[in-house]
Amino acid sequence: MFTLALSRDFRAYHHLIGGDWGAENDPHSHPYKLELRLEGEKLDRHGYLVDLLDVEKNLDNVLVRYREADLNELPEFAGLNPSLEHFVRILCSALFERLKSQNLQALSVQLWENENAWASYRLEF
Repeated sequence: MFTLALSRDFRAYHHLIGGDWGAENDPHSHPYKLELRLEGEKLDRHGYLVDLLDVEKNLDNVLVRYREADLNELPEFAGLNPSLEHFVRILCSALFERLKSQNLQALSVQLWENENAWASYRLEF
């Protein structure tokens, strides 16, 4: 099984709701690091799992929505606590819709909110 991975750094804002988490209940930002992993067993006729330029374009197009944004104000977080777990699922699902390829079998996103804490979400094609 081949794995191709890309990463991006970005900052976004949020505040947690529905509980007493101290300073996390106040608006603040995180220096997120996203790692996208694409998996598949077959390469195309050029020896690629996917077109890397296409993946980078789609990844950047998804992330532009979240860079410097307040997650609490975005419709995809309506009624949700903007937790790391919800955020990684939302990002993974958005990328899954854009990156369908005959060679891909799975896509996963690992999202770090600081140097010590991360969550991941994986979808299979």
